[in-house]
Amino acid sequence: MPHSKVLAALDIGSSKIRTVVGVVEEKKPLINIIGVGVSPSAGIRKGIISDLDEAVANITASLEEAERMSGEALHRVFVSFSGPSLETYDSKGVIAISGSNAEISEDDVDRVLDAARAVSLPANREILRIIPKSFTVDSQHHVRYPVGMSGIRLEVEAHILAGQTSAVKNLEKCLYQTGIDIEDIVPSQLACAEAVLTRRQKELGVVLIEIGASSTSLAVFEEGTVIYSAVLPVGGEHVTNDLAIGARAAIDTAEKIKIEYGTCLPKEVNEREEIDLSQISKSDTHSVNKKHVAEVIEARYHEIFLMVHDELVKIGRAGMLPAGAILCGAASKTPGVTDLAREVLGLPVQMGFPTQVEGIVDRVDDPGFSTAVGLLHFGNRYGSSRSLLNLNFGNLGNSILDFFRKLIP
Repeated sequence: MPHSKVLAALDIGSSKIRTVVGVVEEKKPLINIIGVGVSPSAGIRKGIISDLDEAVANITASLEEAERMSGEALHRVFVSFSGPSLETYDSKGVIAISGSNAEISEDDVDRVLDAARAVSLPANREILRIIPKSFTVDSQHHVRYPVGMSGIRLEVEAHILAGQTSAVKNLEKCLYQTGIDIEDIVPSQLACAEAVLTRRQKELGVVLIEIGASSTSLAVFEEGTVIYSAVLPVGGEHVTNDLAIGARAAIDTAEKIKIEYGTCLPKEVNEREEIDLSQISKSDTHSVNKKHVAEVIEARYHEIFLMVHDELVKIGRAGMLPAGAILCGAASKTPGVTDLAREVLGLPVQMGFPTQVEGIVDRVDDPGFSTAVGLLHFGNRYGSSRSLLNLNFGNLGNSILDFFRKLIP
């Protein structure tokens, strides 16, 4: 009988809580999706727990639905972390090579990562991931994997993703009250990348843009690893808020307008076409111009992509990524978003869908499930470093080194 293991992923967003259960069988490249659970994310605002009891109830509802569908009792989950409370930093570490033969060992790599991890962070920040971007051995730059090379000085440029300590602790407490243990906490853009990006895209250079409800996360990959990431405090909720003001309608009505009639292409909308709100709402009975609705939506998405473009300018990658931009996240599904992104970013743009899965694929074949499915891929590929967090950094360094080694094609 082939060996198999059950993995569970919990994507806690500001709009929806998604649980996905998958089975991984030995020597099989695809993850078999056997359970899905979705619930509203009341009690969570901008990626942060705002009402513990309400959040616990909704997370429990999502987990129980996935358990019923999969027939598996869930005990441990990989959890996403997102929102404006996630911040990123760049760091450097430098060490002298130990050992009489001046050959770089894995212990040396652990030590240089330890040095990079010692960056001065605000007291309320907790490191979730540290990713080596490249190493330098003496004067040889852009070394991808230095173990076995000879030298007297080893440097590393690393990228750090850190969450607000209180937000991480509240998330842990919330999961504890549901009776579920946390396998690992993974920044959402890293998880999402596992589901929608190919190894070739990461090699050539690509930006992943995850548009969520309260924020937009981006991660830039080059030569197989993350070279930059950021979180922008604008997302799909802001589009809904704009529509509520522009259409003078209730917020729930504005959300229905966005979903049923929304588009980012006002040029393709007839100026005389009207939307009768009485057809979708009991509280709003007036009509709004459909072209005006499209203009409101276009303006906010244009702002989001301008902010992404500004981030790419900061690192000298604006218009310079051969694999272009990949969009994911539930708020990326508005018609015309890819066309608008292509125009603003000056890059080839396509929608990202979860890949390398089988089973009930129709339930997760949606950009909104990219992070949840990506968490399964992440857990299958890298395992958990969480059990090492209370040990010395040498062990944690090995986990990080494994993460980096698996990024290399």
